[in-house]
Amino acid sequence: MTLPTTLSAPLAHTPVLDHGFLELWNMLGADQTIAASARVSLSRELASLTDHTDKQAERDRGLINRLMRDRHTSPFESVVFQWRVRAPIFVARQWFRHRFSSFNEESGRYVELQDEFYVPDQLRVRVGKAMDYQYVDMEAEQNAQFRARIEALYHDARTLYEGMLAAGVAREHARIVLPVAQYTTFIWTVNALSLMNFLHLRNSPHAQAEIRAYAEVMEAVFAERLPWTHAAFREHWGAGAV
Repeated sequence: MTLPTTLSAPLAHTPVLDHGFLELWNMLGADQTIAASARVSLSRELASLTDHTDKQAERDRGLINRLMRDRHTSPFESVVFQWRVRAPIFVARQWFRHRFSSFNEESGRYVELQDEFYVPDQLRVRVGKAMDYQYVDMEAEQNAQFRARIEALYHDARTLYEGMLAAGVAREHARIVLPVAQYTTFIWTVNALSLMNFLHLRNSPHAQAEIRAYAEVMEAVFAERLPWTHAAFREHWGAGAV
């Protein structure tokens, strides 16, 4: 069995929403790394890293399942992912609430932001009371009217932004006219434990649809790269509520 190590190049570029994307840039560790991290307390860590027999794999998978079940979580911090994300600012601001990780974002102070804004195909209407509601699609004609007005607003904001830049206004001031639908790019470095917390909350039926679109892609990559850990995660942790 060959253990995954740090990636030499980004994995496949996955489009998300209308102008967004998600890429896994780097990854350190594998399921066996988590098992070894747990076994170090008994000075048995090398078994998980050097014994590639089916019997050892069965032991390690069982250990990971028990760690997840009993919430012995620190070994999961030994695997690290690094993602490159392009998302609307309002999605990024939800993402940045996950503070047990590291973010580096493109700066509107130093670069001219691209002319890319998120326009939803279908606007949602909230039905019900606070904490007990659901969403339904807006009626087609009204949806089309609002989408046209949104696009016009974006056009006006972009025109003003570019006009201010052309007049010599500093980028850090000119950007204030851009809406939160403006796309931004950031690098997210996160260990497997914090990633599972993100997926628990953001790949949940209760999460906002736009951030869940990213979480769905991310969880598919997580399941591919850490299959034993992902299976235990879904069995004992699963989706949450936000």
